Amino acid sequence: MRARRRALTALTLAVGLTLTACTGFPLPGESTSTVETTDSQFQGDRPAGPPLPAGALLEQPGEVSPAQNVDQDVVGSLRPDDRTPEERVPRIVERGRLIVGVDQSQNLLSSRDVITGRLIGFEVDLAREIARDIFGDPEAVDFRFIDSVDRARPLDAREVDIIIRTLTITEERQEVVEFSAPYLSADTRMLVAGPNIRGYGDLSGRVVCVADDTAALDKARAAAPYSILLKTRRWSDCLYALQERQVDAIISDTTILSGIAEQDPYTTITGESLGSENYGVGIRKSTPGEDSSGLVRQVNSTLERIRADGTWWRMYEQWFSANLTTAGPPDLYYREEEPADAYAADDAPAEG
Repeated sequence: MRARRRALTALTLAVGLTLTACTGFPLPGESTSTVETTDSQFQGDRPAGPPLPAGALLEQPGEVSPAQNVDQDVVGSLRPDDRTPEERVPRIVERGRLIVGVDQSQNLLSSRDVITGRLIGFEVDLAREIARDIFGDPEAVDFRFIDSVDRARPLDAREVDIIIRTLTITEERQEVVEFSAPYLSADTRMLVAGPNIRGYGDLSGRVVCVADDTAALDKARAAAPYSILLKTRRWSDCLYALQERQVDAIISDTTILSGIAEQDPYTTITGESLGSENYGVGIRKSTPGEDSSGLVRQVNSTLERIRADGTWWRMYEQWFSANLTTAGPPDLYYREEEPADAYAADDAPAEG
C-alpha cells in the first residue's frame, strides 16, 4: 500500500511539474496564482486551475501600454437652481419612480442583503435620497443591474435615468456622459491575501486582478508592468479569483477594496496610493429636443442637501468607518454658466 501511495505521489508531482513548465507561468515558489483559460478566450498555453470568472480576460505584461498621466481637464457640473422637481424632471415625476443603474455585488456600495434580499450600500442609499427629494419617498426607485464594462450603454438606450456605480469623473467620460458633482472620493491601492506582497514591486511575475474598463486598469498597468492582469466584468469576480488563488492581488479604489476585505478577513489593503478618484452620478447628455440639465441640477440639489444636513456623514460612517477614514465629502465643482442660461425641462424618460 505504501509503495502504491509513493508511486501515485510521484506521478502527481511529475504531472504538476510538467504542466508548470509548459505554461511558462511562475513556479509555485514564485507566485501563488494558477489560472485556467479556454481556447475561445485566450491563445497559447493553458495554465492549470479552476475556471476563470465568466467573461474574464488575461492581459500579458506590456501587451497594452498604460495611458500617460496627464492632468484631467474635467468640466464642472451644473449648479442647482430654485426650481421644483416638477419643473426640473416632470416626466420622472409623472412616472412615479426613478430608474437607477447600480451594481448588485459591490459590498458596502451596492449589494443584495443575503438575509432580507434588499439592496444595501452607500450608493443605494444615495439613490434613495435622490428619490426622496423628487417624490418625498425614498423607496420610489427601480434598480437595474449593470456591469462595469457596460455602464454607459443603458443611458444611451434610455433603460435608466441615472447610473450610480463608482463611475469616475474623467475628461474622456465627460465626452459621452453628463456627470453630477462628486459624491465620493477614494484612493487607489491594492488588496492581498498573504504576507509576501507589501508593495507594488513585489507583484513582478505575479497575476493581478482589476475590473475591465475602470480607471484602476491603467493604474495597474503602470504600477505592475511585469504582471499578468486578469480583467473581470465586476469586482466581486476579483474576490473569487483571489480566493481561488488565480491572482495574487487586486488593484482598485479603497472604497471597493474595503468591501472586499470585509468579506474575507484574511485579506489586507496595502501599498501606497496610486492616486485618487472622484465618483459622480452618470446622466445621459442633452441632445436636441431632450435636455437632461434639469435632472443634473436635481441630483446636485440632493448632494448639497445631504452634505448640509449630515446625511452624507451618516452614510459614510455606516458603510466605511470600519476600514477607512475621510476628511469629508469631495468638493462640489460647478462650471461657469451664462446668467441667462435656460433649459427646457425635458428629461427624456428611461423606458419602462
